[in-house]
Amino acid sequence: MQRSRDKMERGMMEEQHQMVQSKKRLRVCVATCNRADYSKLAPIMFGIKAQPDEFELEVVVLGSHLIDDYGNTFRMIEQDDFDIGSKLHTIVRGEDEAAMVESVGLALVKLPDVLQRLRPDVLVVHGDRFDALALATAAALMNIRILHLEGGEVSGTIDDSIRHAISKLAHYHACCTRSAEQHLIAMCEDHSRILLAGCPSYDKLLSAHHRDDHRDIIKSWLGDKVQEYDYIVALQHPVTTDIQNSIKIYGLMLDALLSFNKRTLILFPNIDAGSKEMVRVMRKKGIEQHPNFRAVKHVPFDQFIQLVCHAGCMIGNSSCGVREAGAFGTPVINLGTRQTGRETGENVLHVRDADTQNKIYHALELQFGKRYPCSKIYGDGNAVPRILKFLRSIDLEEPLQKTFCFPPVKESISQDIDHILETQSALAVDLGGTNLRVAIVCMRGKIVKKYTQSNPKTYEARIELILRMCKDAMQDAVRLNCRILGVGVSTGGRVNPQEGVVLHSTKLIQEWSSVDLRTPISDALHLPVWVDNDGNCAALAERKFGHGKGEENFVAIITGTGIGGGIIQHHELVHGSTFCAAELGHIMVSLDGPECMCGSRGCIEAYASGMALQREAKRLHDEELLKVEGMDMKLVDPVTAAHLINAARLGNSKAEAVLNTASMALGVGIVNILHMVNPSLVVLSGVLASYYKEPVQHIISQKALSSTQGIRVVTSNLEEPALLGAASMVLDYTTRRIY
Repeated sequence: MQRSRDKMERGMMEEQHQMVQSKKRLRVCVATCNRADYSKLAPIMFGIKAQPDEFELEVVVLGSHLIDDYGNTFRMIEQDDFDIGSKLHTIVRGEDEAAMVESVGLALVKLPDVLQRLRPDVLVVHGDRFDALALATAAALMNIRILHLEGGEVSGTIDDSIRHAISKLAHYHACCTRSAEQHLIAMCEDHSRILLAGCPSYDKLLSAHHRDDHRDIIKSWLGDKVQEYDYIVALQHPVTTDIQNSIKIYGLMLDALLSFNKRTLILFPNIDAGSKEMVRVMRKKGIEQHPNFRAVKHVPFDQFIQLVCHAGCMIGNSSCGVREAGAFGTPVINLGTRQTGRETGENVLHVRDADTQNKIYHALELQFGKRYPCSKIYGDGNAVPRILKFLRSIDLEEPLQKTFCFPPVKESISQDIDHILETQSALAVDLGGTNLRVAIVCMRGKIVKKYTQSNPKTYEARIELILRMCKDAMQDAVRLNCRILGVGVSTGGRVNPQEGVVLHSTKLIQEWSSVDLRTPISDALHLPVWVDNDGNCAALAERKFGHGKGEENFVAIITGTGIGGGIIQHHELVHGSTFCAAELGHIMVSLDGPECMCGSRGCIEAYASGMALQREAKRLHDEELLKVEGMDMKLVDPVTAAHLINAARLGNSKAEAVLNTASMALGVGIVNILHMVNPSLVVLSGVLASYYKEPVQHIISQKALSSTQGIRVVTSNLEEPALLGAASMVLDYTTRRIY
């Protein structure tokens, strides 16, 4: 019996031991390197701290938190009542590439002692900073499980390489977006160890940005006279792979802000290579002493939220602009390449080639003071509960060695994405000689609804009609579940697309020279506006929706009332130094040919356009040489080019001669184009395209150099190239979540 009792006692003790083991708290070490990553880590730290029965929190602080020039931001961690277990001075000053490498090395020297002392079950690492790479490397080599936050994202700089390297070292992932999750899967990470959580900072953003004291916060940082939505927040960091250009962009941004003349809160750049030079630029321009500027090293995150939320605009290249600002609908101008590839909401206007002060200034004019719908691309406010649940699910008995899933999981197409592609739309405007047309065009190139009115003869009536038609279309867009991203305008004449100005118009559109189209439309509709020549728009339509899709070099030629077109070289539209490139209708093919509307003689348009053919048809008709047997032509019908083509098909030799001359003029002009720009494809569009295709291909085979004789000539399959091209200007730019 004694033996039996001893056995029962041993069993009870083992059971109690197992219960104690099962209730063992998970020791979680959160390591923070700078003010930016703390804003993402703090909500998780508060969540862990609030559940002491399940978690034991250790905090390690390193990097720029401990540097006076960057605000000694470790103090805000202490103010949040967290016990800092270790402070590691790991930054080697110098703010250049070598200093970054040395900082990683110094961190790797100091971290092993800390990690060996703390012995965490899990190390939580955030993002893509070089300090975080040192943390992940040390933990991986010391067999400590790593939870990586915000992996799988794309931003286009060296940060991408660091972020993906940390993901490969990490055992678990908490990502923010569906695309990031798919990227991690494609990187062969185990799907069962990936949590689609959302961004932890959104938990605080979505719950705390409507504070009653936001006006006091604005006044404390920007002065008593500053009102909400009437100031700018500027935050620009160096791009370590292109330091000199990022310094140049920083200077241009400051010049644009000085000219824009609005109260501005500007934060010092981070500690990356190039930051020292950027601070020198700021001081050289006297920003710290300028009455319109307040330059600061750090703003507490809860106050920074209020400042961004109620700003008239945010400018720079901080990830806060493309991520957190979207939660408020704050307009953002993203400068340069640092955030290339980031998913963004419609509140972000990208200025990828920020090479002039004027371009940045114009972006400020477009964005300042607008409000956009709130975006939840990066989170719904419930990231922390998901992450804590994920931490609880970690089985410490599982093998520590990572396994990778080869081959990559095939990416599935989400129905939600299809829905977005269908509903993100543009307003397209086409100003022709006869009609004014407006259309709602979706991402796939489908015209959802089209509106047509006669084009008024005066400038005032024309602008009034454009605005009225656009407003009607926007109201219909709401009912049709289409989100209008911007307005694209196609018009005849020479256009400066950078300024949105019609410089000189064709004779078909009266009172249409030196006309600023962008400003009145943008002011009335509160949308970005793009303007270009109708021929260029036809080429853009082919590039996005037609035969030119995927072609590096091609030419699009419109054969309609006039002759026009556009040239695509290296996937980009050629405008020329005075925006006169691709005036293909005015290539001269004869020194003494018929007079053209441009005032010259012998242009292609004077031979091959619809107007030219109509002129010749009327001449033959007046001479009673047009009508032949079998030709249906009523006396009341106006004579058109169609009658000329019909007569030629029925054997009228005079009509055939006119069309042969027109075909020869167009064909010779296209041969000249082939010899000048050497495209791989010629796309003919317009009402005469199907007629001209075969003759033009024949003339090329006869008169072009042998190296260009094989170039294909095709007819466009697009019904509305001008409208689709106008829409493509909007869709190609404003939907560039990856640009």
